[in-house]
Amino acid sequence: MKILITGGAGFIGSNLAHALQEKYPDAKIYVLDNFSSGHFKNLIGFKGQVITGDIRDKELWNYIRKNFYFDVIFHKAAITDTTVTDQKLMMETNSESFRYILDLAVEWGAKVIYASSAAVYGNTPPPMREDSGFEPENIYGFSKLSMDRIAQEYMENYPELSIIGFRYFNVYGPREEYKGKSASMIFQLAVKMLKGEKPRLFKWGEQKRDFVYIKDAIKANLLALEKNLSGIFNVATGRARSFNEIVEILNKELGTNYEVEYFDCPYDFYQKHTEADLTKIRTALGYEPEYSLEEGIHDYISYIKKIVK
Repeated sequence: MKILITGGAGFIGSNLAHALQEKYPDAKIYVLDNFSSGHFKNLIGFKGQVITGDIRDKELWNYIRKNFYFDVIFHKAAITDTTVTDQKLMMETNSESFRYILDLAVEWGAKVIYASSAAVYGNTPPPMREDSGFEPENIYGFSKLSMDRIAQEYMENYPELSIIGFRYFNVYGPREEYKGKSASMIFQLAVKMLKGEKPRLFKWGEQKRDFVYIKDAIKANLLALEKNLSGIFNVATGRARSFNEIVEILNKELGTNYEVEYFDCPYDFYQKHTEADLTKIRTALGYEPEYSLEEGIHDYISYIKKIVK
């Protein structure tokens, strides 16, 4: 089996590369990344090859077409910083380049498993279901919704292909530290508290997110690899938790008693409550999240402690 992971030096992509390497030791795994937000240290221990390039570059895909062949493409490359406002850049990177990948998949008969986002739902009332509520609050969410529309067209035109999209909710876990300000609030709050600083939250910390641990997100990808089907699915825990609850759990894990410092939210496109309906992914893929927020943070905290010296 020959596997390509775009964005393979990034957070989800690198965790996936390591998991696939462990589960399928005979597979030939290639990572494609332009290293704009991914980091080489995420790939320490990865034994496959790395292709350096930008997914917007049509010549890159022509080069790959001439020199490679893949059975599976995990497409994780994207601009994931939701505060980026350059609409043309966001659409070219996240949406338009997706067509190059799908065209190659058609040529090769390859399975495609790609990253969408809960940002497509914006502030529509939870629980979010895959067939409705498409009101993205920013260009990032719109670009991901555009990807889903493109994928659905290819699903209709090429029913023999397996194309699976994952609308990730708030994923957190090891190897996200290189995302900088785009890293999860769980990571950012833990780092602050380990440095002896007060945790800071937008007023009044009761905004809710469906936080999903990276190991569950990877589990969904591995399940998708084993299924011959197409569709778009939520990947989450199905339970929304507040930012105040994160601080409570971190205080417990770290043996601290920090009080939160609240400040005004500077964004007018902020999602206030995300919570996934998991009926579709449970039925189609047999996915069941294993980590609650408490269990995920407990598993993660030793990794964060190694980073904060």
